[in-house]
Amino acid sequence: MPIVAAAVCPHPPVIVPELAFGAAPELDPLRAACLSAIDVLADADSLVIVGSGSVTGRRYDASAGGSFAAYGAPQVRVADGEPVLPLSLLVGVWLVGQSKAAGVRRTSVSVADDSPEVCLALGREIAEGNDRIGLLVMGDGSARRSDHAPVHLHPRAEIFDATVADALRSVDLDVLAALDPDLAAVLQAAGRAPWQVLAGALAGTSLSGNLTYDAAPYGVGYFVASFT
Repeated sequence: MPIVAAAVCPHPPVIVPELAFGAAPELDPLRAACLSAIDVLADADSLVIVGSGSVTGRRYDASAGGSFAAYGAPQVRVADGEPVLPLSLLVGVWLVGQSKAAGVRRTSVSVADDSPEVCLALGREIAEGNDRIGLLVMGDGSARRSDHAPVHLHPRAEIFDATVADALRSVDLDVLAALDPDLAAVLQAAGRAPWQVLAGALAGTSLSGNLTYDAAPYGVGYFVASFT
C-alpha cells in the first residue's frame, strides 16, 4: 500500500531539552510542532524513520539504540540495543517516543549523500509492501542562513530553504526531486537526500501538505510538515 501519512522534522540535538539547557524554552515551538506532525502517524500499521547516515538503505530495527552522550547528555538514551543510530535517526526515534506514535512498530533507514535517483528509488522501495506506512523524514535545511550560523552566511541559503519550504507546503514532489546535490552540499543542507526519499515515497499518493514550522533560529533552516 502507499504511504498513508508522513511527517518532516529537523534533527538538531538541542531539540532534546536536556541538551538545550537554559535555551530549552526557545525551541518549545519547534518541539511542539514536531510532536504534532508525528502524531498524524499514530494510525499507521508501521512507521519508517528516514534520516541521513553513512550508508544508503541501512535498516535498523526498533531495538537499535543510541545516546546523546556526545552532546553532553549521556543519560538521554533511546532503545536498549547497541548504540548504532546516526544523529538524524537518534533524534527521530527520540521524538517518536514523545509522541502518540510511540507504540507503532518501527524501522529506521539511513540515506547517504547519494544521487537524487538513488534517493528516489529508496523512497519507492519504502512505499512498497502491504502495511499502511507512516513515514517520518528527518532533515535540516541550510546551515548557512545567518552570520551566526555554524558556517558563515551564504547568499543562496535562504533562497534554497524557501524553495524547500514551498515544495513541502504544496507537496511539489518534482521540486524536491530536482534539488541539486552539489548546491545542497555547499549550503550544508543535510535534509536534501532524505527529502528526495520522501519525494520517491509519496509518488502516486494524493496526500495534502501542511507546513507548520519554517524558521532558522540558530542560522540553520528547520522545517516541520505533515502529509495526510
